[in-house]
Amino acid sequence: MKVIVTSIFVQDQDKALKFYTETLGFVSKHDIPVGEFRWIALVSPDEQDGTELLLEPDNHPAAKEYQKKIYADGIPATMFGVTDIHKEYQRLLQSGVKFTMAPTQMGKLTIAVFDDTCGNLIQIVQK
Repeated sequence: MKVIVTSIFVQDQDKALKFYTETLGFVSKHDIPVGEFRWIALVSPDEQDGTELLLEPDNHPAAKEYQKKIYADGIPATMFGVTDIHKEYQRLLQSGVKFTMAPTQMGKLTIAVFDDTCGNLIQIVQK
């Protein structure tokens, strides 16, 4: 068994699609209308047949509450791996991304946390 799809709640699918593709560099794999929303799945440009990230609308009350509470507590909604966290940190800063935690060594890992502008904190990690 392996993870093929994971999702993240977003407040605005269009804004999230722009941020995750134009700023973070993910590639759109699916963008299919489903009622009033869309099935938007992104992949890493390096693994286009890899795990898909769904930009899930947070319109359900439980989703909104969950998203607000973990954000308020400073808990990242998900984690993305990077090969050079300091380089990625600088690139994202130059793109206007707001970090809540600069790259920080934690044992064998270095992590940083940023705001995705769509209601989430996102953690990046270099192993």
